[in-house]
This record gives sequence, C-alpha cells and structure tokens, in this order.
Amino acid sequence: MTFDRRTLFKAGALGTAAALVPSGISLAKSDRPILTHGVQSGDVTWDGGIVWTRADRPSRMFVEVSNDPRFRLSRRLRGPLLTPETGGTGHVRVSSLLPGRPAYYRVTAEDLHGRTCSAPVTGSFTTAPLGRDDVRFVWSGDVAGQGWGINPDIGGMPIFRAMADRNPDFFIHSGDSVYSDGPMQASVTLPDGRIWRNVVTPEKSKVAETLDEYRGQFAYNLLDDNVKRFASQVPVFAQWDDHEVTNNWYPGEILDSPLYTEKRVDVLAQRAFQAFHEWMPIDRKRAVDGRVYRKFSYGRNVEIFVLDMRTYKDRNTSPKDKPGVILGAQQAKWLVDGLSRSTATWKIIAADLPIGLTVPDGTDIEGVANGLPGAPNGREDEIAWVLRELKKRRVKNTVWLTADVHYTAAHHYSPDRAAVADFDPFWEFVSGPLHAGAFGPNKLDPTFGPQAVFVHAPPAANTTPLDGFQHFGEVKASRHELTVWLRDATGTSLWSKTLRAA
Repeated sequence: MTFDRRTLFKAGALGTAAALVPSGISLAKSDRPILTHGVQSGDVTWDGGIVWTRADRPSRMFVEVSNDPRFRLSRRLRGPLLTPETGGTGHVRVSSLLPGRPAYYRVTAEDLHGRTCSAPVTGSFTTAPLGRDDVRFVWSGDVAGQGWGINPDIGGMPIFRAMADRNPDFFIHSGDSVYSDGPMQASVTLPDGRIWRNVVTPEKSKVAETLDEYRGQFAYNLLDDNVKRFASQVPVFAQWDDHEVTNNWYPGEILDSPLYTEKRVDVLAQRAFQAFHEWMPIDRKRAVDGRVYRKFSYGRNVEIFVLDMRTYKDRNTSPKDKPGVILGAQQAKWLVDGLSRSTATWKIIAADLPIGLTVPDGTDIEGVANGLPGAPNGREDEIAWVLRELKKRRVKNTVWLTADVHYTAAHHYSPDRAAVADFDPFWEFVSGPLHAGAFGPNKLDPTFGPQAVFVHAPPAANTTPLDGFQHFGEVKASRHELTVWLRDATGTSLWSKTLRAA
C-alpha cells in the first residue's frame, strides 16, 4: 500500500486513536488498530452487499470475501480510509458473488503506514437468489427506548439472540433503530421495587444534538453482544422513523423542549441523517435522492420497498380535514410505479408508520390516520391515491410491514368496511418493540376499513422488557404462499397467518 503525503497529513490532522475510541469501550494499549463495534452487512442483492465496520484510529479498511467459510479462493478488497470525518466508520460494496449462496467476509483495518493490522472480525450473509427459492426473513423496530437500555442482568438485549436463532435470510429494520431523544440512567427503580440496570455512556446520558452525540446512539446498541452477533450474521434493510432524530419530528419543526439547546429540527435531522448513513450498512447509490427509500429484489418471490415516511411529511399541526403529505409526490409515484413493474409474487412494503392506527402527537396527528371517520383526508389522502392506483393497475399480493407503536398486531383492510371502495383488500402486520417500553393498543381509524384480527399489547403504558411484550415478526414466502408469524422475545409464535397468492 502507498499513501500520498496529503492523505497521511489529512488523516493525521483529523485525529489520533484516542479521538476515535467510543464511549463504553475499554481498550488495552495497542500499537495496532482495533475494530470497536464488530461488523455488519446490508442492502444485499443477488451478487453482493454492503459490509460495514469501525476502527479506533485512522486506518484503511480491507475486506476478504469468499463463498467458502475457510476463505479458500478468497478475494481481498481495498476499502476506504476510516477517519474521524466518518466517526471511524466505513462501507465496502462486495460484488461478483454467486446468487443464493452464503458469503463469508473477514474485515481488517491497517494503519496508515501499512505496518500493522487489526485482528480480523468475521461475518456472513446470503446473497439473494435469482429463482423461486423460498425466502425467510424477520422484521421489527424500536431499540433501547424509554430509558430501557442494555441490561447486564438479563443478558443485554436478548431478543436479538432469539431473532438470530430463527436463521433468517435478512432483517427489515422498521425504524426507531436508536432513541436519540431518550437519556438513560444507570439504574431505575420500578414501582414494584425491582431495579432495572443500564449500561450508560456519555452520549446516552443526554439528548443527542451534536453529530458525535448522534453517532453515539448507534455505537451504544453495538455494545450489546446479542446485537453485535445478530449484525454479523443477518444482513439488514434499514429505514428510519422519528427517534433517530427526536420524538415525532417533522421538517421545519422548532422545538420548545428545555432539553435542547439546538431548537431547529432541520439542523438536528441533518446530523442524525449523517450518523444514520455512517453507522448503518446502507448502499446510498441505491437510495433514491441519497436518502432512505429504495427497493430490492430477493429472488422471484419477493421484492422489498423500503419507505421513508418521515423526511417528506407535512407538519403534525396540519389540518386533519384537508389533503396532506406523508410520502411526498415523488416517493408516492416511485412506489406505485415500482409495484406496478414488479414481477415478484409478493411485494413487501416496509413502512415506518402504520396506516390505520391513530398515532397522536398531543392534540395533533403524528401518523397517517387522522382519527376521523369518513373519506380520506390529511395524510390519508396520499395513501388513498397509492391504494387506488394499485387497484387500477391490477397490482396483487402487496403486504405492509411496520412497527412504531410498540406492540404487535395483524390488521386486515377491506373496502367492504371502508369509507372508500376503490382499493383491493390487503394485510398490514405490526411488530415491536425490540427492546423498549411497550405500549398500546392504539385506536383504529375506520377510513380504510381495518379490522384488528390479532393484538398482543401490554396492560399498562411503558411496560419494561422485563415483563414481556417485546416482539418481532417472521415471514416465509414461497411461490404460492406467504406465512407471517408474530413472535415474542423468546421466539415463541403468538399468532400466524398464511396468505395465498392471487
């Protein structure tokens, strides 16, 4: 390896090893780089995927990849410099792999002089098939919220172990991947006298405002061995919702909370957006306009449409009885056109907000449903257009997956029960939280005729992970059938439903 003088000067000026040592990590003195938060993979396609890591000092990322777990016939890929400009993180796009096969990767970081190298960290993912292979995946959201963080007394965040044990092909992270607005305490005394203990870092001790504080939110979750193991074994398709920035945010909002010195949400959102893309294994080239919404084919049975229902929405204070915005015209058209052109049997719409559940923001509306009976209005208007176009274009076998409301449920939508009749019936499945306070259930808005076929929600608001009501969903898709399981934190199935392809 060779580095020109400008590159060496730039990396040296940006920081030393000490500048990149994250909160919560205790490092022995070392003369070589250390990968502090393991490895992750994501945005997998038929021939490759994104591989991610983070180093404790300026260094060069390398990835060795093979279809053989013993790394015979492997290739070594030169990655980016890992510097404080990206919080020490880096991504490499691994390509030219075989479709539908396990891929094994080994990540190292070399110092800028090429003299020393970190210990390798390994991971794996399975590339998407090209044919009609069965596909199995999990989804959920809401991690380390409401002050319930990594608890050493219960083994950290054990639901991630339960998801890993299902051996899924991939994971759809439905948002609220971190809680940047939720400061944590080292211990919390519960009403019954039990003590909840948290691993706490400086960044998790206050609301996030600076770029480094937002980076610290993502770094925190990867301190848990369960999360780290899951991330190394299961590729993710990640989206964001509100808590990556702050609760119930919308573009243009000005905060009145005394916890924040920076009141402009647009400023906070830009910092959070940068941290999100630095710490998640996202292929920004596939994200429309470089943001979050994007789509992926996973064989001939499944295509995934990852939405962004946060960046383009109108104000929560907008009128409930006039047309509103949740996707924005460009994303709504992208979704309808993509679903219309899709040749996959099952079209999975990964939404970060549910459609028919009323999600309030004080006296205003945070989610899609406006809480009013009758014809679609507010943000419902845009969803109504999407549903109407899908019926007009004869798009079949759409399934909506979401999280956000911190309980699990199965909703069936039908024009026979709705205020409008120009859409085809469909299912929406809700699952969460992964490791946060449990809430619900929320009220159903009757506009699109939803029926709650199954609900598993706690008896009280902000029920801790100690008391159950943590959830993830699992999907198995084949040519003719799609089965959904709603599971608890141990992986036990609470309810399931099999759909037949139209």
